[in-house]
Amino acid sequence: MKEVLKRRYNMLLERNLELPDLILVDGGKGQLNAGVSILKELSLDIPIIGLAKKYEEIYIPSKKEPIILPRNSSTLKLFQRVRDEAHRFSKKLHIKQRERRTTGSVLDDIEGVGPITRNKLLNHFGSVEKIKKASLEDISQLIGKKLAEKILEQLKE
Repeated sequence: MKEVLKRRYNMLLERNLELPDLILVDGGKGQLNAGVSILKELSLDIPIIGLAKKYEEIYIPSKKEPIILPRNSSTLKLFQRVRDEAHRFSKKLHIKQRERRTTGSVLDDIEGVGPITRNKLLNHFGSVEKIKKASLEDISQLIGKKLAEKILEQLKE
């Protein structure tokens, strides 16, 4: 939590971007305290609250006991939607990163090589190691001489 908040608010400060009016932390007292310590470290005066999921308790830094809003409270429903959207967003990012790790290749880092070219090369040669050992002529027949030269140069580094 501390690392995420520190990176986020350092970036906002460095880029001179607008700071939020309120920070809603997903979690109880522990997560809230982590957020409070980062805000102090960065000398930021932004209100911060925590929303603990099990009983939907709202924690505020200055209070020991949580605030419990009625289940039908529009404020509670807003906080829940914000939290749920953050979960949806982070889950989507996690899935995308996991897919990239499992389907990624060193070919992805070569300028001019997109997914179609990468797949064409891997389907034809079978592996990056076999592409490295292939002749310029063999690769050029699939994707053109200029890009083939670039790929072989990058793979030999």
